[in-house]
Amino acid sequence: MKNAIAAFVSGTLFGLGLALSEMVNPARVVGFLDVTGAWDPTLLFVMGGALAVTMPAFPLVLRRAAPIFSEKFYLPTNVSIDPALLAGAAMFGVGWGIAGFCPGPALAALVTASPTAVLFVVSMLAGQWLTAKVRKQ
Repeated sequence: MKNAIAAFVSGTLFGLGLALSEMVNPARVVGFLDVTGAWDPTLLFVMGGALAVTMPAFPLVLRRAAPIFSEKFYLPTNVSIDPALLAGAAMFGVGWGIAGFCPGPALAALVTASPTAVLFVVSMLAGQWLTAKVRKQ
């Protein structure tokens, strides 16, 4: 139960941060990517703020023996760059640029009932399902 409460509080805080910074607005993201037109640096400041907190905090957190609500840290172990990673990163970037959403802000934007957000999330889930089916073969 503690894990569920921690996940709910963390997710709520993340969603509120995305809403407050207007990162649930695809126009903000598309404006950030429009470097030759009406460039909007808002996303740069949001990322910078996140890095300013994360960079010093990450090593401090990893000094602990384990997270508060888990028996161990689950850190990535795969460091190889393969074609599947590159293809996935390219599709993520193109989709982000076209739609103005990435998964976190899209999920947070669902509370607005925006048809764009709903379509993006449904498409994202369909893509995840399809990827799982293809990888099993």
